[in-house]
Amino acid sequence: MKTIKNQTLKKRTLPMVVALTLLLLSPGRATAQGMPVYDNTNFISLAKQLVESAKQTTELLKMVEQLNAVREKIEKVNNAVRQYQAVRDITLNNEQLFEMARDDLREVLNSPYIHGDEVEIISNAFNGIMEHSLDQLDFMGQVLSNDFLNMTDAERLDILEAQRVESRKMLADIKHRKKRYDMIISFRKMQALIKDRKPNY
Repeated sequence: MKTIKNQTLKKRTLPMVVALTLLLLSPGRATAQGMPVYDNTNFISLAKQLVESAKQTTELLKMVEQLNAVREKIEKVNNAVRQYQAVRDITLNNEQLFEMARDDLREVLNSPYIHGDEVEIISNAFNGIMEHSLDQLDFMGQVLSNDFLNMTDAERLDILEAQRVESRKMLADIKHRKKRYDMIISFRKMQALIKDRKPNY
């Protein structure tokens, strides 16, 4: 029973499909009373435009993905470069700090115008700066290790920037202390010269 119905349905739909196909693919315009005029060239052109548009959209999406990947790589490189610059500056600042502390401390303590009770105070001040500098370098080494607090590059860079500012402050501090001790030495030297000057009679 079902087979007979299926065969009947196929017999009815087949002529309709053939008629529609001929109508759409006919070279000229197919017209009939009560039927609208249809130009298959417009349909083919529209289909081509849709296919082309889909291709362009796909290409644009691929391009956006590639640009995002390039941008991420550039950001990583920039972060790495900035981290390198921060580490380099911190290292240079600390090297300069060590040299200044060593040379300036020796110069100040070797001066005959520094009193014996001042030696320990001056040494402690310089040593305090040096210990802080060494702690900073240790901390910087921990920050640069990959597993330190699972930080992102941006977070690591923020900490390194703060360390760089701190190293500059320590450098300025030791320069300021040296300048102050130089002024004290110069003043005491002048006092000694005035005291030792012979009066003219």
